Amino acid sequence: MVEPLEGQKETLLTRSFIALLITQFTVTLNDNILRWLFIPIGKDLAQSQLGESADIARAAGSFIFLLPFILLAGWAGAAADRFSKRSVLVGAKVAEVIVILMAVASILMGNIWAMAGVLFLAGVHSTFFSPAKYGSIPEIVGPRAISAANGLIGLTTMIAVIVGGSLGNWLYSLTTLPDPDLARQLGIGPGQYRWWIHASSLLAIGVGGLLAALFIRPLPPADPARRIPINPFAQCFRDLGELFRHRTLALAGLGSTYFWTLGLLLQLTIDKLAVPELVGPTGQAAVGPMLAALTLGIGVGSVVAGVWSHGRIERGLVPIGAFGIAIISLSFTLLPAGMGHWNSSPYYLACLLLFLLGCAAGLYDIPLISILQFESPTYERGRILAAYNFLSFSGMITGSVVYWFLGSFLGLSARQMFACAGLITLPIAAVILWLTVIDAIRVLFGWIARHVYRFRVVGLENIPAEGGAIVVSNHISWLDGMLIMLAMPRRIRMIAHAKYISAPLIRSLAKRAGVIAIVPGSKSLVHGVRQAREALQNGELVGIFPEGGMTRTGQMRGFQPGFLKIARGLDVPVIPVYIDGVWGSIFSYSGGRYFWKWPRLRRLQVTLYIGEPLRHVQRPWEAQLAVSLLAAKAVALRKEIAHIPPRQFLRTARSLFWRRKLADTTGIELTGGKLLITVLALRRFLRRRILADDETHVGILLPSSVAGVVANAAVAVDRRISVNLNYTLSEELINYCIKTAGIRHVLTSRRVLERFPFHLDAEVVYLEDLRSQITRADKLVAALQALLLPAWLLERILGLHRVRPDDVLTVIFTSGSTGKPKGVMLTHLNIGSNVAAFNQILHLRRNDVLCGILPFFHSFGYTTTLWTALQLKPTVVYHFSPLEPRPIGQLCKKYRATILVATPTFLRNYIRRCEPEEFAHLEVVITGAEKLPPEVADAFEKKFGVRPWEGYGTTELSPVVSSNIPPSRVREPWFVSAKQGTVGRPIPGVAVKIVDLETGEDLGPGVPGMLCVKGPNVMKGYLHQPEQTAKVIQDGWYITGDIALVDDDNFLSITGRLSRFSKIAGEMVPHLAIEEALGKIEGRGDEEAITLAVTGVPDPRKGERLVVLYTELRHTPEQLVRRLLDDGFPALWVPEAENFYRVEKIPVLGTGKLDIKALHDLALQLAAGPVSKPAEG
Repeated sequence: MVEPLEGQKETLLTRSFIALLITQFTVTLNDNILRWLFIPIGKDLAQSQLGESADIARAAGSFIFLLPFILLAGWAGAAADRFSKRSVLVGAKVAEVIVILMAVASILMGNIWAMAGVLFLAGVHSTFFSPAKYGSIPEIVGPRAISAANGLIGLTTMIAVIVGGSLGNWLYSLTTLPDPDLARQLGIGPGQYRWWIHASSLLAIGVGGLLAALFIRPLPPADPARRIPINPFAQCFRDLGELFRHRTLALAGLGSTYFWTLGLLLQLTIDKLAVPELVGPTGQAAVGPMLAALTLGIGVGSVVAGVWSHGRIERGLVPIGAFGIAIISLSFTLLPAGMGHWNSSPYYLACLLLFLLGCAAGLYDIPLISILQFESPTYERGRILAAYNFLSFSGMITGSVVYWFLGSFLGLSARQMFACAGLITLPIAAVILWLTVIDAIRVLFGWIARHVYRFRVVGLENIPAEGGAIVVSNHISWLDGMLIMLAMPRRIRMIAHAKYISAPLIRSLAKRAGVIAIVPGSKSLVHGVRQAREALQNGELVGIFPEGGMTRTGQMRGFQPGFLKIARGLDVPVIPVYIDGVWGSIFSYSGGRYFWKWPRLRRLQVTLYIGEPLRHVQRPWEAQLAVSLLAAKAVALRKEIAHIPPRQFLRTARSLFWRRKLADTTGIELTGGKLLITVLALRRFLRRRILADDETHVGILLPSSVAGVVANAAVAVDRRISVNLNYTLSEELINYCIKTAGIRHVLTSRRVLERFPFHLDAEVVYLEDLRSQITRADKLVAALQALLLPAWLLERILGLHRVRPDDVLTVIFTSGSTGKPKGVMLTHLNIGSNVAAFNQILHLRRNDVLCGILPFFHSFGYTTTLWTALQLKPTVVYHFSPLEPRPIGQLCKKYRATILVATPTFLRNYIRRCEPEEFAHLEVVITGAEKLPPEVADAFEKKFGVRPWEGYGTTELSPVVSSNIPPSRVREPWFVSAKQGTVGRPIPGVAVKIVDLETGEDLGPGVPGMLCVKGPNVMKGYLHQPEQTAKVIQDGWYITGDIALVDDDNFLSITGRLSRFSKIAGEMVPHLAIEEALGKIEGRGDEEAITLAVTGVPDPRKGERLVVLYTELRHTPEQLVRRLLDDGFPALWVPEAENFYRVEKIPVLGTGKLDIKALHDLALQLAAGPVSKPAEG
């Protein structure tokens, strides 16, 4: 195998490789010039001096040139190992210059025997050059560039053959008098007229190649202690023994030998085909273009083989090339008779067939050469390549003999000789296909995959060149196993469930592919584990999907420990892999089903990300975290229009032009087309009359409504940043937000300011007033743009093609629950990726109707109800206040709403005041912003027949991090998509980890700690607060401040918030756990308002003490304290009875969430005064 060498690079753009290309090009060029200069001269001299036919001259010349490759192969291989290959190459170039001088002298002598001697010496020179050349390639370019390097070597070689053959024949014509009688009278033999032309040409090329060879970097000798054998012929047989000791190398050597045998036979046959069959006896010059077609085809085939190898040695190309050679060779029998001149269809058809034959030959030979280079041990690579040279040139001699036998002995025509070659090749191709059927299937699958998808691999360098390794990957579709096999540069043995490969043909192919079949809980599982361990010990790759099955939501399930059992005690790395982009294909569960859906017309970008190898993995979650990080990277790097929400909006609105898209309780309804026209007209007017060119941030003070959607869309389409202002804040805080964001204009309505009479520190723009001010011209231009312009052209007119994913789309100010509001900058990628994940996990359908009640100043509402409406297919209906159950119920009933996103506080209202028939069509209810009490979920399900499920997110995370998926959207009873008491699994593309609060060390499943999140949903930062940003985003991880744990199935549970913990006597005490316990004792759960809250205040003895604020109690504080202790609560977690305080109202924010800062301030104020007597329960 190839071992890493100093100075070795996985690229072809190095000085040494370019110098090697030039060196071998000049060697091949001179060889072919000399050969095709000698062939016509030899034919003339053979007939005049020996009386032999042209066929004999051709065969004899080839035999003499190839003889050194057989006689001296042992010395050549020993020299390539004993000395630096660079030194051998330079020495061979010096020898070439000497041979050129001798060649010119032999031509001037006009002696055929002298020319034969020179031809033998030219063969000697090439014998030593060849193993040094091929042996140096893997030392210069590295293992993964071998196929591409061989492809380029093959291309430049064939170009040199084409140019050399043409130049040789042309130089013969220039240096030979056309009139034989005149030549005899003047005593000028063939090649002696103006001989300085071919002499100077050959010398110039030879010296140029010698200079190029000097630029190859020094290469260390492979085996400096090796002795040069006295008997090279005997050494050659020892080298052959070494070659045949390796089965793969022997098969590759024999396969390539057949290529060269057939190549020489057909090359000589071309001369016979041209002269006299197609062009006639005077058509020697017609041979050049035909040879050029063949060699150009080989060069093209070689490069194509390198490209199609995709960083690996692609054995599957060999049978394809072999069948191509057979079929095209047989096609020559259909070639029409020659017409005696060049300009004829038979001649052109012959050139085309020769080109195709060359392409097939290039596909066939490049993988075989690469196998010989890559899999031969470094210390004896020269010996093995010398043995291969012996075989291949023996094959060439055999080809010369076969040519003589078929042409002279049997008297076959050139067409018949091509047919014989094709017939001989067919059974050989069949045997090769039998040996490489899995590789051939992989190549065919790769062609299909790369045409159906835009497939690429990132991180291929992370696969070790040799040695065992376990590849662990997410499992998202039926194609995953084949995609991994296609991407790996080495053979990989996949582990699969036996039931999926039970069909006889599939089972046979799987066995040939090395698939390890298992049945969980049976003896085959033990046998499969044993097979996998043996494969690792033998240095093979083993692939496994640790989730244990395909995802039905795109979310990653917990990794099972099976792969660690396989690797136990073996020092093998675990290589994480993430397959991205297959979701949405017919092979994934997108849309809630496999296969039975319309395939997408646009080719999906499928990318396989390979991470760095993990050493000493002890727990499954370590590998899962690595795969999750690759997922986060994958989503962030996607080049999707969906990640630029305004661009996706244009396409969605156009596709739903005549279909209802938006509605609200004011009676407004808009189709996709009308929405697009309205947005474009408003954008045009604002740009012309209201907003300055340098005005980047635009304030919006509107509730969740059609008007709010239109305003936000118009601002986004104009490439400005929207700032939805929180009208539940005080006037002081709203103006603080306006000042912080640099807002000059606020888009609002008179009805909003009548209800919230703020005095804003910005110019107010009333949308009602704009209706009469937007001109007919604005509307007409907008309508024409929406109706007639292609989306890509409209994007360029609007300048949206210049928007980058990392550009800020909106600033959302936090609720200020822990201090003054902070401006969270959310980018196009943040929002776009979150909407795409929302769409993916819920399998959103065209006929879905989403009820939008959350305000747009809330990130949950902004992302899931505003941009879902603008980017995705479902209809969205709005009501301006989530606190009004009656109109919300009527809205859901009227439009048959299927999806509702809300907070538990709002659900309590709906349970009390909405009727079951109003929510009769609901299928999905997702809550966020606060914990969903089980009693609320139970009550909602009991009344409306649909169970709410909890998700989790924060404003800084755009906001969704994780979510439970209602089972109604999965339809697979065995697939656990939701788990009570958790906030679900992380959404696709988002990585989470739990770290120790003190040390920051990563924690495993079941251990609570600080929740950290990484992914495309992490905000760009806080507006004008880089110091605050740096505190919460570290190395790309957002420190949420929430205490959480992850279970073995990758479900996330939030146990509290760091700001809602008290550190008492060195122990972290969770406020939320105490609140839940007190609420349970009190028998509360479905109240509309929060009636009890726990916080902490400083204490001189313990650091902090717990304080309970409440509005009313059914038990006395003493009874509550006693019940907590009786229930086994730790004493540190139990508040003292004197620290219970009755208040008129628990501080909450406009969103219904607890106002932690106000709560803490109130507790400090109460605790600082005289201790109040708690009210009786």
